[in-house]
Amino acid sequence: MSIEIKIPENTIIVSETDAKGNIIFANKDFCKIAGYNLEELIGKPHNIVRDADMPKIAFEDLWKTIQAGKIWKGIVKNRTKSGGYYWVNATAYPSKNPKGELRYISVRIKPTEQEVAEATKLYATLK
Repeated sequence: MSIEIKIPENTIIVSETDAKGNIIFANKDFCKIAGYNLEELIGKPHNIVRDADMPKIAFEDLWKTIQAGKIWKGIVKNRTKSGGYYWVNATAYPSKNPKGELRYISVRIKPTEQEVAEATKLYATLK
C-alpha cells in the first residue's frame, strides 16, 4: 500500500525538460516532494515520477497539447522515489531557451481535495 504525501501549502514544484521530455532542471521543492536528489533527476525522463495509476491517455493528452505549442492544465498523480504518491495541480507549457531550443516547463502546486476527487473519478473511467 502506497503512502500519500501531502504537499505543504505554498509549495511550488518546478521542472524543465528538453524537447524529448528529459529533465534538465528541477527545483528544491520537486526534489523534496519526489524524494530524489537533483543528480538522480537530471537527464531522466520526466515520467520517472509518473504513478502507475495514472492512465496513459492523460499523459498522451498532456504531450499532444504542449507539443502543439499550447498550455496544458490538469491534476496529476505522481509517485515518490520511496513508492509513495502525491497529487499536483499542474500547468505545463512549451518555451524556448536563449539559444532557441524547445523546452517544456512544468509548474505544480497543491490541489484542492475537490480537484483530487474529481480527477480520481475521471481517471477511473479512462482505464
